[in-house]
Parts: sequence; C-alpha cells; structure tokens
Amino acid sequence: GDPNALAAELSKNSSSQALVAVTDGGAVATKKRDKAPRKQHSNEGAMVAIDDNDATQATTTATPDNNVASQGILVKTSSERAAKIPRPTWHAPWKLATVLSSHLGWVRSLAFSPDNQYLATGSADRTIKIWDFPKASVGADQALKLTLTGHISPVRGLAFSDKYPYLFSCAEDKQVRCWDLETNQVIRHYHGHLSGVFCLALHPTLDVLVTGGRDAVARVWDMRTKTALHVLSGHEHTVASLLTKSTHPQIITGSHDNTIKMWDLAAGKCFTTLTHHQKSIRAMVQPSFENTFTSGAA
Repeated sequence: GDPNALAAELSKNSSSQALVAVTDGGAVATKKRDKAPRKQHSNEGAMVAIDDNDATQATTTATPDNNVASQGILVKTSSERAAKIPRPTWHAPWKLATVLSSHLGWVRSLAFSPDNQYLATGSADRTIKIWDFPKASVGADQALKLTLTGHISPVRGLAFSDKYPYLFSCAEDKQVRCWDLETNQVIRHYHGHLSGVFCLALHPTLDVLVTGGRDAVARVWDMRTKTALHVLSGHEHTVASLLTKSTHPQIITGSHDNTIKMWDLAAGKCFTTLTHHQKSIRAMVQPSFENTFTSGAA
C-alpha cells in the first residue's frame, strides 16, 4: 500500500523492465518496455520518462528525497546552470532604409571596416565595391567610393584588417589578395590553393590570415611575408566557413562534409571534430560576449 515501497521494489526487479514515474501525489505508474532502459543521470530537476515503443510520456518534478527507479531520463533545470542570455530591448519594427544597386551579379560577400565607415561588397561580377556606409545608409549620392577589379571569378570572401589599411579578398579563381586601401592597389598575393577559395578570416591578435576552399583544406598564412605556416587538412569536402579566435581553439572550420573541426594553431593539427550536422555547413558566427559559436547547415 506504500507507494515509495512499491517504487523501490519495482526498481530492484530488473526482469520486469518497467518504466516508473513518481507523480506529485506519490502515485506510481508503470509500463512495460521491450528495450533496455536509458541511463538515469540524476534525481534532481524535472524527470521525463519516455517509452521507446510508443509516445507514452510521464513528466514530474523530482526531488533528492524521491526514490526514483533507474528507468527514465532526468533533465537538469537548475537555475544555477541556466545560460544567462541578455534580455533584448524592444525597438520599432525594421524598415528598409536603402538599396545599394551597382553590381551586375550575385553579391556573395560583405565586410565592414573596423570603424564602420566603409562597407565592402564582393560579387559574381568579379568586382569589389567600397561604399561610404553613412551615405549609403541614407541613400545619398556618391555613396560608392570605388570599385576594385582584378579577380577573374566570383568574389567569395572579404575581410578588413583591424591594424592596417588593408582589405583581403578571395575568389573562385584560386586567388587570395591583399589590397592597400590607401593606394587601392594589390600589394600581396597568397598562392597555394588548388581550387576556388570560398572563405577567409583574420586572426584577432596575430598577423595571420586563414583561408579555406574547394580543395578541402584551410591554409594559414603569415600576413606580411605571404608564407604558408600550416595546411590544415582533414576535411573531405569544401571548407566553406571559418572562425578565428584569440583563445583556444584559435581556428574553427566548417565543411561541406557535414563536420566542424577545431584546430590547434601552434601545432597545425585538429583536436576535435563535431558531427552534429547532417548536411553541409554553410555558415558560422560567434558572439563577442561568450566563448561559443553558432553554425548553420543546409
């Protein structure tokens, strides 16, 4: 007649393979299952008991004093472990401010200068355009400052340097270029990729450039000497996205082989591979306030 005693007896009887959930009133519900029970991680927080054979679920709030059987799944809901996400502030609905129309092909890449004064756009028309962003944002005339030509295939990646007046570009023509924005000329070429270059990123603290492309490798370059420091090989398909960080791991690559790899910059070796996505990783981004990143896939 004692519910706690009955729950304890059922948990000891492994041959019965029953699913047990303790309700708020102390009643015990059991249900047979054919598969082996899932591991119970803890008896704190919210308990969700799920039967693999059907959609039957039992949900309750368990405390450390409850005698819960080993079958079932406990989900941590402690406020101490909850991620502290900044509360967004309300603003008026977004409205279209202006349209920048000058390219003759798909716009495949965008980059802001560190002071937000200039916006760079790279296109399938093989050109890079530099816009005066304050003027462009209000639709003023003379917003287009200049057009850089030299690539012979669609421009796929752009990045402004935080330290120097440089703009880096990569394209499907296998080329990686460094543009001096004071003279509007190419001052460095980085040769080594065997196919189109799809992404690039600058290290936040070192004079290091990282590029990735269709040849399934990411290359690490000394920005000033153009020396290839590492060839990060291990992906089986196009490296389509890159992140660089000042803390470990300093390089993160996302590929069309459905994996994300984290690299040790000093050794030039992969130490972790993430396989959570089922299709090609197309984009990655990281916030400035915590040591995380977000990935998007097809």
